[in-house]
Amino acid sequence: MKYVIENEDEKIEIQIIRSKRKTLGLEVKYDGTVTARVPMRASKRIIEKFIQEQEEWITRKQRGSYAVDPKKVLPAVETREGKEKIKHLIEERVSYYAQLMGVTYNRITMRNQKTRWGSCSSQGNLNFNNRLLFVPEELLDYVVVHELAHRKEMNHSRAFWNVVGIYLPDYKERRAKLREYHIDADR
Repeated sequence: MKYVIENEDEKIEIQIIRSKRKTLGLEVKYDGTVTARVPMRASKRIIEKFIQEQEEWITRKQRGSYAVDPKKVLPAVETREGKEKIKHLIEERVSYYAQLMGVTYNRITMRNQKTRWGSCSSQGNLNFNNRLLFVPEELLDYVVVHELAHRKEMNHSRAFWNVVGIYLPDYKERRAKLREYHIDADR
């Protein structure tokens, strides 16, 4: 199912995807395509009203999407060599920063995730995106420190960011640079 927004100078197609979710959500990808994810039972009227209320945001976000540098759209890591290289690099950086920060961790898992650079479970398991292979090392270090900081603060409170700032005083700049990179969710 598709919904179309038309105004004087453009036509925006929105792909509607129904799923078991409970909320309505919108996504504008780096290439400008727009997807609305909606609950299975959401009526056509509710979906249309939601999209109409978000029309200005969709248009603004879509216009900004086309400004993405194609070199900063990162594909999945498919080769064994690439996967081994990033796993080794992550393990090395996690070991270094964990010792520096005085934290422990359990398992490290590498995946071609579609939305996250990394995550940390309450059991101390660390997950990282293989695509970190393609970002500068200072941004990889930011992701590692960010996830290890969750071993001290399992949230994104001021206390959490204070922990990150102790080890990476320029974390705000690194975080902003990381946002310039986009995961190619189709690969």
